[in-house]
Amino acid sequence: MKKNLGKIPAVYPMPVLIVAAYDENGKVCAMNAAWGMICAMDKIALFISEGHKTTQNILATKAFTVSIADKEHMDVADFFGIATGNKMADKFERTGYRAVKSELVNAPIIDEFPVVMECELAEVVDTENMYCIVGKIVNTQAEETLLDEKDRVEVEKLNALIFDQFKSGYYVTGEKAGKAWNAGKDLMK
Repeated sequence: MKKNLGKIPAVYPMPVLIVAAYDENGKVCAMNAAWGMICAMDKIALFISEGHKTTQNILATKAFTVSIADKEHMDVADFFGIATGNKMADKFERTGYRAVKSELVNAPIIDEFPVVMECELAEVVDTENMYCIVGKIVNTQAEETLLDEKDRVEVEKLNALIFDQFKSGYYVTGEKAGKAWNAGKDLMK
């Protein structure tokens, strides 16, 4: 029997994404954004508010990167979620992390995170119910140690963080439960 829990955002898992952009002076700004997802084969949607410093930088530069946070870098990923660039001018510098400029978009790539998508601003969706930054993915980079023989990311090695909206916890991905577009094929008969 199910119990009513009221109005809570009951979606799990949610990715822990690190969004980074340059400000008007070329300074790195980064934030933790759990409310994001792929919305087309070459697009990513980030449901982040307009008031974030990183959002303002994306609007100004028309480019950003999105990294997948992993267990090894959980402390900094969490810090990027609890500290605001609007009040902490040295937010990125406090981490001691290193960023390099993307060769394809005007945005920083944070070296420590293992997978990064380089994006151009494609669209801003601003309605009564939603504010969304949509990025066109122009390239994805991944640490070679995570790749199989066909240059596909082996998620079992990634240790990607996922966010638990229910109790505000971080968990790690890794165990393969089945094969997509195959596990339910017997029901097609």
